[in-house]
Amino acid sequence: MTDRTFQDERYMRLAFALGERNLGLTWPNPSVGCVIMDESGSAPVIIAQGATQPGGRPHAERVALAAAGEKAKGATLYVSLEPCSHYGKTSPCADAVIAAGVARVVSALEDPDSRVAGLGHARLREAGIEVVAGCLGEAARRAHRGHIARVTQGRPAVTVKLARSTEGFAGARNGPRLILTGETAQARVHLMRAHADAIMVGAQTVLADDPLLNVRLPGLESRSPVRVIVDSRLRTPPASRVVAGAGSIQTWIVTTAEAPVEAEMALTAQGVEVMRVSRDQDGRVSLAEALQLLGARGVTRVFCEGGPQLADALARENLIDELVLITGRSARGLGDVPALGLSLQDRMDELSFLAEEQIGPDLFMFWEKP
Repeated sequence: MTDRTFQDERYMRLAFALGERNLGLTWPNPSVGCVIMDESGSAPVIIAQGATQPGGRPHAERVALAAAGEKAKGATLYVSLEPCSHYGKTSPCADAVIAAGVARVVSALEDPDSRVAGLGHARLREAGIEVVAGCLGEAARRAHRGHIARVTQGRPAVTVKLARSTEGFAGARNGPRLILTGETAQARVHLMRAHADAIMVGAQTVLADDPLLNVRLPGLESRSPVRVIVDSRLRTPPASRVVAGAGSIQTWIVTTAEAPVEAEMALTAQGVEVMRVSRDQDGRVSLAEALQLLGARGVTRVFCEGGPQLADALARENLIDELVLITGRSARGLGDVPALGLSLQDRMDELSFLAEEQIGPDLFMFWEKP
């Protein structure tokens, strides 16, 4: 590895970290990070940094360029996704980079959005700017997994999180809810929630646990994502905590066309939005259609905590992009619901093991779709 390559990767990692801060806040746009460097001296100096702002604008490049001002002339700009080249609510970021006089652009990934798809890089090169594309491209594809899924498949990327006991059980059919992980692991999960656009569960989870489905980390409460309940028969109780909080956190229920209208009226009166899709062959919500609906609404990243039944249904339809499996404490003979259903067990052969992380007594293991 050359010194220049090492330096490019070093500052690209900083761009990734900047973009990661606003994950969950920028949809339908990707959360991009940008770093501008002065490389004219004996050692490179960071001039400015930027990330895509909440709501999706301004884009990261414009934030960084505004901070750099005249110092951007002749500088190197690192960005975690190709600068846009199309006119939307603002003019293209590629044009802003050119106008600022940047001499070199290091980009992690060509944007698969058909409105860009290499045109941003081409516009920069035509202006005489040196462009290095593909720096840490694999990491960039992971960082922008949600954006890529939405613009290429029309649906958000789906991360499934499952917790299990050391015996492999997620819960008990009859009996109290099993608390399998410690406080530190639970805090890590809440951080994952904060980085998602939406959190998704099935109606059975609402009926069994009456969860809040929000972010309860101090200082990050406002980062609670949209709450999505998959409920084929509209069994979600109007008195449940997730419905009671619909006035402060967007709450969507996806049901079938045949679900009772009376139940919908009771839920919408509480501030819930009910959306209807087709049934699958088992009479349940078509998960593929539900995710297409979320994608059409701009959602790019879904964090599914719906338990083994919903996870297995997603696996059956090949709709899982990332799996987070947490192994916690022993259930001491209380568990009888396996965390991994048969479809998910079969599908795991197609997933690639990514990493593991020990958080206190609990083990996090990560898989992803290649």
